Amino acid sequence: MKLSEVFNSHKLSLSFEVFPPKTDTAFDSVKTATEEIAKLHPSFMSVTYGAGGGTSRYTLEIAKNIKSTYGVPTLAHLTCVSSTKEIVLSKIEEMKNAGIQNVMALRGDLTPELEASDRTTWCYRHAIDLIHDIKASGADFCIGGACYPEIHPESRDQKEDIKYLKEKVDAGCSFLTTQMFFDNNLLYNFLYKIREAGILVPIIPGIMPITNANQVERAMKLSGSFMPQRFKSLVDKFGTSPSAMKQAGIAYATDQIIDLFANGITNVHVYSMNKPDVAEKIQQNLSDILG
Repeated sequence: MKLSEVFNSHKLSLSFEVFPPKTDTAFDSVKTATEEIAKLHPSFMSVTYGAGGGTSRYTLEIAKNIKSTYGVPTLAHLTCVSSTKEIVLSKIEEMKNAGIQNVMALRGDLTPELEASDRTTWCYRHAIDLIHDIKASGADFCIGGACYPEIHPESRDQKEDIKYLKEKVDAGCSFLTTQMFFDNNLLYNFLYKIREAGILVPIIPGIMPITNANQVERAMKLSGSFMPQRFKSLVDKFGTSPSAMKQAGIAYATDQIIDLFANGITNVHVYSMNKPDVAEKIQQNLSDILG
């Protein structure tokens, strides 16, 4: 199923993101975790690619298993920052042959080695270059892209950021998923600005449940996310107790999702970090709302 069908149904839905193992020995445990999340029957599941493509060989395997065994639509990530055009085209062909219908086209995170490399030698410098190649390949994918409610870390300002975002949509993105955020007002303001700019595709908010205090610093480093005082107080109060922080983090994420649904958002994506218990608890908290 193409995700455009999910988004066009206008039903409230919840989806989850999982990631492939970083090592071969971790494959079985990661596969089990992704299967436990698939058993919750979310609207879809996304499978990430890994920084620099380091874990990409398992992305397709996990996505195929979720789709064929549990009937859950999958969104396979494809990054291009460390790839040649030959590698990208081979990955597109593998996805087509596996029956994957949805692709998240991303430049990808920069490893320290890539940060230090000569970018003029890269085949792909931006996600739009990848989108062009996916479309040119003739593959009939529903293509997704990423967006940043608080501005992409490498953009000069939000106006420039939205300009490039519009170019990605015009190149072939059917929907956009946001980077994590912890203040819904930032998303609502962002939505107003991009609609004014003519970006009319579905925007899927990405919510990250912070279940331990150590995740806060990483979240801020990855996305530059603004942390509201209400959230800071939560971490200050419960951060030293793993069980209390986990419960509070799930409650905060649930509250964000309820507010999004109440304000007209129909699809929310949860960065569930391969944690079936977290995904299940959030889904339980929303059981009557989701229907």
